[in-house]
Amino acid sequence: MRTVKWMKTPKGYVTISLITYLIIASIGYKTINGIRNALIAVVAAFVIEFFYSRITNRKSSKDGAVITSLIISLVLSITTPWLYVVGTAAIAILSKHLLVFKKKPIFNPAAIGLFVSVFIFHTGHSWWGAFGDLPSWLMMFLLIGGYIVTDRVNKFPQVFAFLGTFFVLLFFMGYFQVGDAADALRPPFINATVFFCLFMLTDPPTSPAKYKNQILFGVISAVSGIVVYGMFGGLTYLFFGLFMGNLYNYWNKRSVMKIAELKQQRMKNSQRALYK
Repeated sequence: MRTVKWMKTPKGYVTISLITYLIIASIGYKTINGIRNALIAVVAAFVIEFFYSRITNRKSSKDGAVITSLIISLVLSITTPWLYVVGTAAIAILSKHLLVFKKKPIFNPAAIGLFVSVFIFHTGHSWWGAFGDLPSWLMMFLLIGGYIVTDRVNKFPQVFAFLGTFFVLLFFMGYFQVGDAADALRPPFINATVFFCLFMLTDPPTSPAKYKNQILFGVISAVSGIVVYGMFGGLTYLFFGLFMGNLYNYWNKRSVMKIAELKQQRMKNSQRALYK
């Protein structure tokens, strides 16, 4: 019964979708290297979660560790050495616990791990789990799984705001011949964008819940990412855009908290004045 209930939760849908992509991509590429990396990342994440929770006396999040590890294994090149996979998973899990606000991660852990690993380990990101070099009809699985997940976490405004802004900016980049907009619309770039948008941008702990804030989050992420893409190219622009969205979400939460504290203080001052 617990397994059935878990499978119907957002984390359950995400995990099942990612495992499905792992299997499909492994069959398509005819290799088990990706599955090996996934197992290594999961074990490393579990070990770090276990020791961190013991040291800090906090509850560990096994589901979050699995999802983060699966995303990392689906993005990293299947030829990535196992030590680099462990390092990437370690950075991701530690960021989830250290870069926090109100006990919630500020940045998407998988994105932090993958982004930092580029500069520390010089890892390659092939986004092989998004089927970039496989037949285009496999994108159907990304869209179906992503639709279900986005619906479960109620993030459609965020997804549409990101994709709408993203493609409009690419159009203007192509029109004014800034950077290489055409590449961003071809595999594996477009596959990476779809995977990123549906499974990383929609992460509930690091993105807003209100529709208005979701739209701003999506627009900020897209604009920031496209600016970096136009200047430097590559695929890390997606992560940079997400970090800017994460920072907006963090700033918004802090602002809301400060306003609530000010209101509470005013109420206390008013009550004190009445008793004088």
